[in-house]
Amino acid sequence: MNLGITCFPTFGGSGLIASEIGLAMAARGHQVHFIARALPVRLQRATNVSFHEVAQSQYPSLVDSSAYPIALASKMIEVATAQRLDLLHVHYAVPHATAAWMAAEVMGSKAPRIVTTLHGTDITLVGSDPSHLPITRYSVQRSDAVTTPSEFLRRATWQKLELPDSLPIEVIPNFVDTTRFVPTGDKSPLRALFNDDAPTLVHVSNFRPVKRIADVVSIFAAVNLKRPAHMVLVGDGPERAAAEAQVKALGLEDRVAFLGERDDFEAVLAACDVFLLPSELESFGLAALEALSCGVPVVGSRIGGIPELVVEGETGLLAPPGDVAAMAAHALTLLGDLKAYSQRARANVLARFQLGPAIDRYEALYRAVTSPSRSPAPSRPRP
Repeated sequence: MNLGITCFPTFGGSGLIASEIGLAMAARGHQVHFIARALPVRLQRATNVSFHEVAQSQYPSLVDSSAYPIALASKMIEVATAQRLDLLHVHYAVPHATAAWMAAEVMGSKAPRIVTTLHGTDITLVGSDPSHLPITRYSVQRSDAVTTPSEFLRRATWQKLELPDSLPIEVIPNFVDTTRFVPTGDKSPLRALFNDDAPTLVHVSNFRPVKRIADVVSIFAAVNLKRPAHMVLVGDGPERAAAEAQVKALGLEDRVAFLGERDDFEAVLAACDVFLLPSELESFGLAALEALSCGVPVVGSRIGGIPELVVEGETGLLAPPGDVAAMAAHALTLLGDLKAYSQRARANVLARFQLGPAIDRYEALYRAVTSPSRSPAPSRPRP
């Protein structure tokens, strides 16, 4: 098949999952074309996929406008026509599903089929905003297939977009490369950061407010009072400066390392002991899945899709969002029984979240959607 994939090129979970799907499909012999404003992070060393950059107009009145969806739709039309794409797989509803729908409207019967994968905030925050809701709802309805990584997000999509639950939405959980994110028992990556072998907590995210970075630091500080520890934070974003100031105010600079954005962090992750995910809301929690694959158990919020990922009492412990004291106590509990939690975390990932079975499901969905006997979405009665 000739496949087009559109995603955000940043370190967020939606872009990483989209990239891994594209790489896996290319490895299976499909022709894969990424259509995005910049080369996605995990494709920077890839040689078996094509990249098509979306360039926006530099006309003065459009430079600071919201013209990106139009530019993206135009690029989708160009690539779909030139490469004879069978399917567009778009990740994140706003604006990618909308751009795909616009492209399909222009191309008519020659348009590729559209698969939309929703990832979380595109529904719970952005897509359900009144300024976006009507077009988001319509774009999702016009997709030939819709997927979510969790049952929570499927229910939220029906509810927040005011869609009937008769609209098919397939749950395909996120996945992880278990040959890359693997337990190592090697603590040397941490010795380059700290002067002792104290237990290390870790957090990986885009440092958005929903991640509750202040709680991450507060949980660590509470743990450190009971048991000397270290903290590693991987990523960047609007909350990083405040977190650095918080660490400094607590006098913990020598016990905390901010590593910034990096895609080669798996060795550091595998060297850590407990992953913190105290988010206000998570539709899945890809970073936590990567930690579990490394044998690092999770302390997180009992919210959204996290309970579908973290088996409470077996691969981690959960608490209500904002309950710093409970999460700190949970982290100490995990540290006290780390070997058992670590082994169960890895075993659970191998049983439920490996890359191969997930790619099998996406590939089967692609074949079903592009089947000649299946009518395209635009033929559906208008809502």
